[in-house]
Amino acid sequence: MDSANRPALAKSLRRLLSVNNIEVLYEDVILVLKGLSLTVREGSICALLGTNGAGKSTTLKAISGLLRTERGAVSDGTIDFCGERIDELAADDIVRRGIFQVMEGRRVFEHLNVEDNLRAGGYTRPRGTSLARDLERVYSYFPKLRERQEQQAGYLSGGEQQMLAIGRALMAAPKLLLLDEPSLGLAPLLVQEIFAIVRRINEEEGTTILLVEQNAHLALEVAEHAMIMEGGRVVLEGSADELRNNADVKEFYLGVTQGGERKSYRDIKHYKRRKRWLS
Repeated sequence: MDSANRPALAKSLRRLLSVNNIEVLYEDVILVLKGLSLTVREGSICALLGTNGAGKSTTLKAISGLLRTERGAVSDGTIDFCGERIDELAADDIVRRGIFQVMEGRRVFEHLNVEDNLRAGGYTRPRGTSLARDLERVYSYFPKLRERQEQQAGYLSGGEQQMLAIGRALMAAPKLLLLDEPSLGLAPLLVQEIFAIVRRINEEEGTTILLVEQNAHLALEVAEHAMIMEGGRVVLEGSADELRNNADVKEFYLGVTQGGERKSYRDIKHYKRRKRWLS
């Protein structure tokens, strides 16, 4: 069936990912995550919001097993995926179980062409799966990549590289896709295009998505559930609608006062979070 006509998959209430009271240390000294807990439901898009330094990217790396590449480790707590503990596994084993992280800054293989980048994403695929079929599926989501399939990835625009990074992740057939700042450095119209594709992937493929994004407006538009991090732990969570209408979130993250006026950056920067968030 053509992807444009494929019906949206039904949402599940099953818990796909559970992060249970974890702590993360870098170089055995720097404590970044401090008793972090969160849950992601199967088939959902979940947004993880917060200011710079809140621990959002570290959370994704703890889930994907990439902390070890930065001399970090989960020092306490557990991470469960599909009912099995994964925080002690190597990153490649975690990919094989169905988790793929798209890193901040895209991180494509610049010296390879577009199609070779995509094929590299399928390295951990089980034998017997159709690489050609899934290449075609990626090209259906990202037609610009089809046009540039022989072009060296380092010469793509920033938006095309972001599409390539997401397409490469899809080649691994992930159950859970971790997206770290997909809008970073991109023009607004291109950001809207990429997020529309992300929503299609969720609806048509049933891929669960955990999204870290500085653009809170956009993240709350595409997500069903959202969490806000501060100081290495989740301090507020709820449906995207609930957080979008929360006075604290409006004022601090969306820059809108209770009267509906948009606040300046200076006002937002000096806004003091209400203590009841942590009560």
